[in-house]
Amino acid sequence: MPLFRLSNRLDFPPAWLARSDGLLCIGGDLSHKRLLLAYENGIFPWFSKDEPILWWSPDPRLVLFPEDINISKSLNKKIKKKLFTIRVDSAFEQTIRSCAKPRKNVNEGTWLVDEMIDSYIKLHDLGYAHSIETFREGRLVGGLYGVCMGGSFFGESMFSFENDASKIALVALANYLKRCGFDLIDCQVTTNHLLSMGAIEVSRNSFLDIIHKSVKRVDIKNIWDPGIDLQIL
Repeated sequence: MPLFRLSNRLDFPPAWLARSDGLLCIGGDLSHKRLLLAYENGIFPWFSKDEPILWWSPDPRLVLFPEDINISKSLNKKIKKKLFTIRVDSAFEQTIRSCAKPRKNVNEGTWLVDEMIDSYIKLHDLGYAHSIETFREGRLVGGLYGVCMGGSFFGESMFSFENDASKIALVALANYLKRCGFDLIDCQVTTNHLLSMGAIEVSRNSFLDIIHKSVKRVDIKNIWDPGIDLQIL
């Protein structure tokens, strides 16, 4: 498949035209309108410093249906100790900047460049991007963020400063979204970590069929109350 180059026009080529590695197009901008249009169509940005903006739609797609979250015995044991407090949108900027830090034991930078961070903070200010944060003794130790549209939560990144802190945030998110009637959590690309927590691969076509209906749902109430504490289980 050819690699498409975006213009200033607000559109994308169909996701099914992506290359075998999932790369669909290059260029454009990270305006909130373009980002929302991308998510509606199963597309997301992913690029590193000194690269142009790259847009992806992988096949297969990794998704987690909230009711299928898998909690290992060891994680369940840690949760029951009640060492952590989980909050919503109380520290979005701190969460996304923590996600941008290089991973432990990996000699690499981050794909969350300043341009991306600024764009998702704007989406947060507009009520689309949200964070789930794990606190221990008042200190942020883990969390995740993503974009919510209709009945879909498009997960973007997660971080842990303590073992299992991001896992606990994901468990809290999945259980919260299950109670609120959400359809899925988009995990984008496959990792063993997410597979172990219940995520599965679906074809791009299946994913697009789900989200095209899900993002238009109007029966999902606004569940994002800044600062509320979430029950993990």
